[in-house]
Amino acid sequence: MNAELIREQFPILHQEINGHPLVYLDSAATSQKPRAVLDALKHYYEWENSNVHRGVHTLGSRATDAYEGAREKVARFIGAARTQEIIFTRGTTTSLNMVASAYGPAVLQEGDEIVITPMEHHSNLIPWQQLAIRTGAALKYIPLQPDGNIALEDAEKTITDRTKIVSIAHVSNVLGVVNPVKELAEIAHRHGAVMVVDGAQSTPHMKVNVQELDCDFYAFSGHKMCAPTGIGVLYGKKHLLESMEPIEFGGEMIDDVGLYESTWKELPWKFEGGTPIIAGAIGLGAAIDFLQEIGMDAIHQHETKLAKYATAKLSEIEGLTLYGPREREVGLLTFNLQDIHPHDVATVLDASGVAIRAGHHCCQPLMRWLEASATARASLYLYNTEQDIDRLAEALVQTKEYFG
Repeated sequence: MNAELIREQFPILHQEINGHPLVYLDSAATSQKPRAVLDALKHYYEWENSNVHRGVHTLGSRATDAYEGAREKVARFIGAARTQEIIFTRGTTTSLNMVASAYGPAVLQEGDEIVITPMEHHSNLIPWQQLAIRTGAALKYIPLQPDGNIALEDAEKTITDRTKIVSIAHVSNVLGVVNPVKELAEIAHRHGAVMVVDGAQSTPHMKVNVQELDCDFYAFSGHKMCAPTGIGVLYGKKHLLESMEPIEFGGEMIDDVGLYESTWKELPWKFEGGTPIIAGAIGLGAAIDFLQEIGMDAIHQHETKLAKYATAKLSEIEGLTLYGPREREVGLLTFNLQDIHPHDVATVLDASGVAIRAGHHCCQPLMRWLEASATARASLYLYNTEQDIDRLAEALVQTKEYFG
């Protein structure tokens, strides 16, 4: 793939920040949007804007076809067996909370176990904390190796016959490690537990097949994969989704409503109460078309190559601490520069037109494990180049000089 040509399709990247060409290195927080996605949103609002599943008029039919067509694209994109297993949500956070709220209480009782890791984003940690408090279940953690990876032998020791839910990030948003979710799912299933995967940082960057992973639930967000904000997906195996009760009630999700009781629509609509995120779903469908035209394998290879280059480049900077494994498959590098606060690093970099993230990255337990209150993070995507990394390295050296 040619990152320079791809970059041409992202209007926002062609601007100057503080007098310098923009180098955007914060795609793990949110990706930029190509013209194809922007055009799809514009077309919907100018030509098809209508509510779905309700009207028999032409605009309603067009909107419904586009909305449900996007669901079909998502199902194919992640290798789901059927479209009924694709629930549109507001994002990864909503999807994970839905599993914790709609599935968890039905299967957990006091003394049961929920297993996660210390590297989890707060979205995949706090819902399980709250579920454990409500049900009396125990929350357990698979320990991390010194480089941030998890060892399957540790997972074997942590997951037991009392474990009912295992929930783990496919890719850490801080360490950049790719977790062995297929093997973890096998361990979980051997003990009768379900496997939940936070796919927010994997779906945009590599080919994902939920049937091959054999996960029971898989959550991801559109805005990290070139789609609009406010749209996400919860994949769930059909029999599990059918066993769950909705947690949001109102229009669209009902079959029949009486004065004292009601029944629900079939999957997937029983979990999509109210007017759904129509434009967001259409934008997500356009983003999937865009990514598949390039090829997920090509995107992954590009990022792996960039990650190797960036790791070598940043490792040359004296006083820079790089967290996570040195060999990484995804273009995500978290670091600290001497004793300079990460917010100060990010501020000085922004003065040079280089956009990175600074803070605890919604991973405070992991920050404590790293013995750091905060870190800086540069995250790459399909539109980044080696020149962007060179600009980052140059700006970091200038930051060191600035702070003496």
